[in-house]
Amino acid sequence: MEIWTNNDLYLNEHLSKEDEALQNALKFSRENNLPPWEVSPAQGKLLYLLAKIKNAKRILELGTLGGYSTIWLARAIPDDGIVISLESYENYVATARKNIEYAGLHNKVKIIHGAALDSINKLIADKEEPFDMIFLDADKQNNSNYLRLSKELSKPGTVIYGDNVIRGGELYNADSTDPAVRGSRRFIEDMGKSEYHESTALQTVGIKGYDGFTISIVK
Repeated sequence: MEIWTNNDLYLNEHLSKEDEALQNALKFSRENNLPPWEVSPAQGKLLYLLAKIKNAKRILELGTLGGYSTIWLARAIPDDGIVISLESYENYVATARKNIEYAGLHNKVKIIHGAALDSINKLIADKEEPFDMIFLDADKQNNSNYLRLSKELSKPGTVIYGDNVIRGGELYNADSTDPAVRGSRRFIEDMGKSEYHESTALQTVGIKGYDGFTISIVK
């Protein structure tokens, strides 16, 4: 709705204004035919603040796209921190790397090209050090698998943020045949039954339409 967009634009102007590097990331992503699936400026600022509040040093991101959210996250961590971002599409990886280089953050970001499930399993097999924060923004069909596997890459207090879970209001619809809706429902239900997480979810409106996110803390 127009009122959502207008209020979001007002909030972004005063609280989450994009600088030149973030604007460039969006521009270069569009020029390279990446879909406009980035988080909004307000959501990017929320990720940034969550990482700051957590004093995160190590962040795992599933779904790099053009690196817009990666830039927000990398700016929140100290110089010796790392954002490891997983992306399956080669064009997305190439675009994100250029955007992150442009933002001057290449020393704080490692992008792994490949299917997220394969990449996570390899991180586990390689005994990767636990992460302080995990951002789930890849294929929604696998969110339950990502939640399950993230246990092996977490520690007590790890914050897990799951994006795009309301699916335009269709989350409640048990009869939906949309794989992303069905995956989001499994994710929410598994999270609610999990003995390893304390979780909640919030609905959002704005320039990205009607959606929402989950936040969990590993017990």
